[in-house]
Amino acid sequence: MFSTFLKAMSVQSTSGRNLFAKLAFCVLALGVAGIGSAYAQGSKVGFVNTEKILRDSSPARAAQAKIEAEFKKRDDDLQRLGNNLRAAAQKFEKDAPILSESERGKRQRDLANQDADLQRKRREFQEDFNRRRNEEFATIVEKANLAIKRIAEQENYDVIIQDAVTVNPRIDITDKVIQSLGN
Repeated sequence: MFSTFLKAMSVQSTSGRNLFAKLAFCVLALGVAGIGSAYAQGSKVGFVNTEKILRDSSPARAAQAKIEAEFKKRDDDLQRLGNNLRAAAQKFEKDAPILSESERGKRQRDLANQDADLQRKRREFQEDFNRRRNEEFATIVEKANLAIKRIAEQENYDVIIQDAVTVNPRIDITDKVIQSLGN
């Protein structure tokens, strides 16, 4: 097969660019042929969807519930502060026509300060929440990777790919990993 391919490639042109293109095509063809022969020899490939594991596994759901419980009080406080600010802004809009210029300016500054404080607290909350979530989920990813390795060894997988763009469901072992994490 390869000698026939080389004969077909050696026809006519000897320019450097065409020769380079022909050589690149040869290398690509050999690579594809190598992959095909490896597959024909019985290589076993699996796929794991990390996002699904971090969403659907019991450790992920438990971690999410734990984090939400940890941050519930702060979230409630932020909601309360937001509602208070909204109420104060509505009161200001209602009272503005009868306020003196200095009182109006003072209340506007006060509202702006409250808004800036609320935005800062929301940013801090989000940063803390994300940091804590990343800590919890890093542990889950480590456990998932161990489960993936264990499944690969037990079921003789040659390659397991994580997070591909498209995958044939036939090679998806995500549910096996989720089940393994649940035990």
